[in-house]
Amino acid sequence: MGVYSRAPLAFERGEGSRLYTADGEAYLDCMAGIAVNALGHANPVLVDALKAQAEKLWHVSNIFKIPGQEALADRLTSISFADVVFFTNSGTEAIECAIKTARKHHWANGQPERIDIIGFEGSFHGRTIAAVNASGNPSYLEGFGPPLPGFVHLPFGDVELIRKAIGPTTAAIVVEPVQGEGGARAWTEAALCEIRQLCDETGVLLIYDEIQCGLGRTGKLFAYEWAEDAAPDIMALAKALGGGFPVGACLATVDAAKGMTVGSHGSTYGGNPLAMAVGLAAVDELIKPALMDHVNELAGYLNQQLTGLRERFPDVVVDIRGKGLLIGIKLATPNREFMQHARDEHLLIAGGGDNCVRLLPPLVLTQAEAREAIEKLERACERARTQAKAA
Repeated sequence: MGVYSRAPLAFERGEGSRLYTADGEAYLDCMAGIAVNALGHANPVLVDALKAQAEKLWHVSNIFKIPGQEALADRLTSISFADVVFFTNSGTEAIECAIKTARKHHWANGQPERIDIIGFEGSFHGRTIAAVNASGNPSYLEGFGPPLPGFVHLPFGDVELIRKAIGPTTAAIVVEPVQGEGGARAWTEAALCEIRQLCDETGVLLIYDEIQCGLGRTGKLFAYEWAEDAAPDIMALAKALGGGFPVGACLATVDAAKGMTVGSHGSTYGGNPLAMAVGLAAVDELIKPALMDHVNELAGYLNQQLTGLRERFPDVVVDIRGKGLLIGIKLATPNREFMQHARDEHLLIAGGGDNCVRLLPPLVLTQAEAREAIEKLERACERARTQAKAA
């Protein structure tokens, strides 16, 4: 189906932070499959884990115990707020599970009227029907029938409006601590703490969508850890969780998941042995303290250099946003054109809302590669300036 506006590029192989076309042209990858390949392409640890599992067992039904699920669930709960995990194939499925978990929690508490999910303008939670209804982008709903009941959208960043919006039918608030598609906008730590307090006061569950910003992307293992005492009740993960292999997870406290009893939810492929083997290997790499130190050092360098670019090219670069290695560059020139200028320099970057482009490099990007990315971005800015003057 013609649903993608594809760039005229095809890649044959990848290694670390590089992608290679069939004729051997190398591109510096600063989008990492949209924050997926957090450990780089063809990471040997992940390759070995996949090969070893592939020679043993690919798939069994979830009517049987799957030891890999138990191992990865134990790892995730040991490093997070959560008590229980449901494994999915994708981020949007993790969001579906989160919404169902929140609503079923209130049903189990004798409050079935509490179904409303409060979300925010600019948010993106996936492409299934419930996920696009939870997302704050009306264009994703166009042509797919009327909006579903039970979803409320508020402006980004206004905690007082959240307070006013909470009512007797509110089930949960779903927040990306750092918006990805919405233009790399980060909630302040104070705002996340206020939202957590609001939820505690009203019995509303707090859902974090850390599909893009989680698992080290912001410089801490989970983005919510930047805000003290702001842990969620439910959290959706994916992307970096498999390092490129399709896997997602919905994490929850045992209380939040009290309604998710036998038969409440399920998946054919979710939690399959291949995904669990790669996921466990990926998480064990991502939790290494040295990697988080590297992410924070790299993020500091990139933000400093990008601020310099903004000062040198104020007619091209308007603002630098985001957190850690989820970096947004708001542009004065069209972002799609700027992405092409970057590709002309053999640099891959992602688009974003609010006329932004995003840098989402592998977390293992080297200092030398970061310098190279800045040099390529500078030349892309020069191209954008020249094109704007010629227009």
